[in-house]
Amino acid sequence: MPTVDDQQQSLRAFVRTLKVMPETEPALATRDPAARPDAIGKKSAARQIRDAIKEDLNRLQYLLFADQRAALLIILQGPDASGKDGTIRKVFTGMDPQGVQVSAFKQPTAEEAAHDFLWRVHKLAPAKGQVAIFNRSHYEDVLIARVRHLVPENIWRQRYQRINEFEALLAENGTVILKFFLHLSPQEQLARFRKRLEDPARQWKISESDYTERKLWDAYQAAYEEAIATTSHAHAPWYIIPADRKWVRNLSVGQIIADRLARMDLKTPAARVDLDDIRRRFHEAAQKI
Repeated sequence: MPTVDDQQQSLRAFVRTLKVMPETEPALATRDPAARPDAIGKKSAARQIRDAIKEDLNRLQYLLFADQRAALLIILQGPDASGKDGTIRKVFTGMDPQGVQVSAFKQPTAEEAAHDFLWRVHKLAPAKGQVAIFNRSHYEDVLIARVRHLVPENIWRQRYQRINEFEALLAENGTVILKFFLHLSPQEQLARFRKRLEDPARQWKISESDYTERKLWDAYQAAYEEAIATTSHAHAPWYIIPADRKWVRNLSVGQIIADRLARMDLKTPAARVDLDDIRRRFHEAAQKI
């Protein structure tokens, strides 16, 4: 049976294959949505490595918060039922809520629609020391806007450049950006829709758009492919995450984030007070008790 170290090495090798290198095509049709690491054959075998990743994320988020030199922005995109909400619940459960902000981007309000498409996004970017998670994001403006013909083609095509400029600006100011496309098969999506129908506790998730958007599957896949190919850069890479197996999805996202945080050389800052003076005063107070 593989050790935890064997599993982690296998997982790290696996997630390296998920990164979309700059100026390359994501080739979604060639990527298996049910792929998994070689050394982790099933969910029950992943428990220890899942706990290890959770501990790493907890420790590294504490250092990010204390260090105050950088921020982390996580972007989650994917078709309906691909598990954006589930990823947030499972991967970030060990982080301190004081240092994490989750934002969900739905149909723009009247106020948001009256501004440029990045207005509502920029104000939710993370401050230094913070983690921001975008459940959907500014990429909706080159995805649904394209597929649903909400704006002319010349408008949504211009947005690629604006997105690249926006993310470059965030990176220049110390924000580490990681973008995840949750790659789900249409068969697994339908199975998850069926579970929602059959489970009273999940029926609230059902919407008519689940099925109307499904009819546009191929158009959305083409939109995702172009968006990912055009906006995956060294400072803001995309990862294509196999999402048919939820446990593989969660392990992959967690490991990628933990490894990236570990490379940031995060440190706790030096004390901002005279420690000898504080010790002296503490000793004096203790003597009076």
